[in-house]
Amino acid sequence: MRPRAAAESGRLAWVDVAKGICIILVVMMHSTLGVGEAMGREGFMHHVVEFAKPFRIPDFFLLSGLFVGRVVDRDWRLFADRRIVHFAYFYLLWLVLQSAVKYAQITEGAGPGAFLAHLAYGLVEPYSTLWFIYLLAVFSVVVKATRRVPGPVLLLAAALLQLAPVHTGSTLIDEFCARFVYFVGGTLFAARIFALADAVRARAGLALLGLAAWAAIEGVLAFTPTGLASYPTLASLPGVSLVLGAAGALAIVGAAALLTRAGGPVTAVLRACGERSIVIYLAFFLPMAALRTALIRSGIIADVGTVSLLVTVAAVAVPLGIERLVRHTPARFLFRRPAACHLVGAEEARPAPRLAPAPTA
Repeated sequence: MRPRAAAESGRLAWVDVAKGICIILVVMMHSTLGVGEAMGREGFMHHVVEFAKPFRIPDFFLLSGLFVGRVVDRDWRLFADRRIVHFAYFYLLWLVLQSAVKYAQITEGAGPGAFLAHLAYGLVEPYSTLWFIYLLAVFSVVVKATRRVPGPVLLLAAALLQLAPVHTGSTLIDEFCARFVYFVGGTLFAARIFALADAVRARAGLALLGLAAWAAIEGVLAFTPTGLASYPTLASLPGVSLVLGAAGALAIVGAAALLTRAGGPVTAVLRACGERSIVIYLAFFLPMAALRTALIRSGIIADVGTVSLLVTVAAVAVPLGIERLVRHTPARFLFRRPAACHLVGAEEARPAPRLAPAPTA
């Protein structure tokens, strides 16, 4: 590897580590809450989930916005290929696959017509856990369409949407209003976020103190109840949630930069998860549900936290194993977009500098 390429690889490894942290937190949330509901009580993993709640999704969207600026001024065809068709392909494919697994539950005996109606509804309203991928495409379109709008104006508008009490019942509308500000922030402040990661790597001791202070404040706000039904904790209050989301996202950036600097097996695992975060995100639901059902029915383990931890590990590891098995087979279309589903070829797309993995969840 050339020196420059090696330097870029080392500098950007923290992006994959940060994505790895985020995807594990997302899978942990779904696994833990599902186990808790099925077993009728909570365990130690619920505390981790609650701590991460203010920043778990904001950080994912911030990271996803980091590289949009590199292609936002390109022509619509190339932009659409990278930021719209990419996500639309996986959303539509896995909408069908996930729905097929739940065919009986979805149709309730009404037959194929009900299933097709369900799929049609999924085109306008994100389905299940796939809402994140759906919104990435939507966010990309909005950022591209508003690229002439001054950055501060766009950021302010996105922040006001987050602060507004928007609760329409539509996942698309509600999550757009709640999360767009973080995607915009990642897009507008990409250079500063990369500079922050570099500064953290250069001043590890000071960065550790900052992370400790953040964790203490995050913990107090995340676990202090307000007595309000709409805003159960201090962390959920309007304004506070926006600040905590941004601060937590930057904290994950800092933690990922430190882990990359330190290296080791944990960092390697996190980076591997981040490099294939979309693989985990698309396929974690099946091993999660299967192992949760098996463990609870067996009664071998009574502790909710332990069951939640085992389900989380399996839900992360199994998709990676499946992807590895199908990587060089015709079934690779499950996790890799076929050439026929690209709008531009590799040669046409090459002029754009590529400093990160292909867009992932």
